[in-house]
Amino acid sequence: MAILAPSRRLRRTPFSEGVEAAGVKAYTVYNHMLLPTVFRSVEEDYHHLKSAVQVWDVAVERQVELRGPDAGRLMQMLTPRDLRRMLPGQCYYVPIVDETGGMLNDPVAVKLSEDRWWISIADSDLLFWVKGLALGYRLDVLVDEPDVSPLAVQGPKADELMARVFGDRVRDVRFFKFDHFDFQGRDLVIARSGYSKQGGFEIYVEGEDLGMPLWNALFEAGKDLDVHAGCPNLIERIEGGLLSFGNDMTDDNTPHECGLGKFCNTHTAIGCVGRDALLRVAKEGPVQQIRALSIEGPAVPGCDRWWPLWSGKKRVGRVSSAAWSPDFKTNVAVGMVRLSHWDDGDEVTVETPDGMRKAVVHEKFWI
Repeated sequence: MAILAPSRRLRRTPFSEGVEAAGVKAYTVYNHMLLPTVFRSVEEDYHHLKSAVQVWDVAVERQVELRGPDAGRLMQMLTPRDLRRMLPGQCYYVPIVDETGGMLNDPVAVKLSEDRWWISIADSDLLFWVKGLALGYRLDVLVDEPDVSPLAVQGPKADELMARVFGDRVRDVRFFKFDHFDFQGRDLVIARSGYSKQGGFEIYVEGEDLGMPLWNALFEAGKDLDVHAGCPNLIERIEGGLLSFGNDMTDDNTPHECGLGKFCNTHTAIGCVGRDALLRVAKEGPVQQIRALSIEGPAVPGCDRWWPLWSGKKRVGRVSSAAWSPDFKTNVAVGMVRLSHWDDGDEVTVETPDGMRKAVVHEKFWI
């Protein structure tokens, strides 16, 4: 089996020591860093995530920091979501688009103050696009990657574990809001958010030196809660319709094609660089869109490339992510489907590495 050769270009995280001690079995590369993908098995990790609590090393969610008088203006240039009513202490899921309206990223924006923002990015070199806009428009803003590494606590017992470490006040943090909490004399931003549908928090750890002390404190406090190291789970995130940038969508897709139209206020998001292009898209409507699919038969193999979708001899889309769901007893999938075949209940055929499989399109995801 081939292995990844370590180098300075493939960065470890502040939590890598704990991840390795917990018995990580596989990684992927994400924002030039190591992201765990399996600990016991994808299916065992899936069942545990739904029943207990996990600590995830998601330091790969690098932050792009905007700081200065024009920080708010630059943030609005990046997204068609109207940010004018966003207050410090809030987190917004924001599609980031280029001048054509194509998706560049789908991060969470964290508004620390009127002149300071963090953009918690998915896998792409978004920093360079943001720097280019700031320079090209001569904005009074500093754009940089700070020493901030998120650590996620996810699962139905997440509130209890977090309260043991940070106090009961953490239970009051509302969804997509954040507050400040002390840990060993250091101020940490903690948001109720995360890349699962099981509920939980993301802790924005400022300073690499705090990584393992926090990791160890969470595991010590959660012994009787069956706390385990975990990671974003392929099966659970497909069931929940959580999209993966670079897999399920690329810069060839608009937010409307990705089912993210509800996060676009294109008419009022004055200043967004892709606004004119998206106004045309909103008027005409997309010709393809992300849909949930169920695929017949036994467990499908890993989806390491797009699988064509067919209706007879006509290609009508692609499957980008797929996995067997133990809870729903079927293969669940994410696909980009043409308008002619995207209605709930439409039947299509998927060309998998194991051969052709029947599939059904669903308007809604499973959880």
